[in-house]
Amino acid sequence: MRLILMGPPGAGKGTQARFVADHFGVPAISTGDIFRANVSQGTPLGVEAKRYMDAGEYVPDEVTNHMVRNRIDEEDARPGFLLDGYPRTLAQVTELDGMIGFTGHQLDAVVVLTVDPEELVQRLLQRAQTDGRTDDTEDVIRRRQEVYSEQTEPLIGVYRDRGILIEIDGMGEVDDVTARIFAALDAIPQS
Repeated sequence: MRLILMGPPGAGKGTQARFVADHFGVPAISTGDIFRANVSQGTPLGVEAKRYMDAGEYVPDEVTNHMVRNRIDEEDARPGFLLDGYPRTLAQVTELDGMIGFTGHQLDAVVVLTVDPEELVQRLLQRAQTDGRTDDTEDVIRRRQEVYSEQTEPLIGVYRDRGILIEIDGMGEVDDVTARIFAALDAIPQS
């Protein structure tokens, strides 16, 4: 199964990605996790990524594309993968199409979690307190929401036009959202 999990920051992608990846036996590949690991290790990628992350902006495509290509080429991703946080721009969609097409496969589904915008802000502010996420100030959170609307929401239309988009209500208890995702994905044939 080759999946993308989309939704605005705070929609619950990271939480759901773990459950969905386990369910299908594929790795969950989170660009945010990879960026944060590089930041904490002080790598050159981490230093560059931190500048953008602290401002609530996206890390440039060329950096992100290279990182994703390397990750989906790893052995554990050969039978499939779940991407969380990629693609985020139309240029990244084109890049990902090439990466997957090269393997002779295609995307099986794109799941979009929909959540009320004010609920998202509250979730992220709470996460900032519990997880100590310094990049989750209210101004940065609201900027990240704007960037998502401007750059990533257009991707929803692309995948809807391809007939592989599944919209899931991301409100409610985690288990309920997971059940909605599983119900929708279990009906999808795998490439």
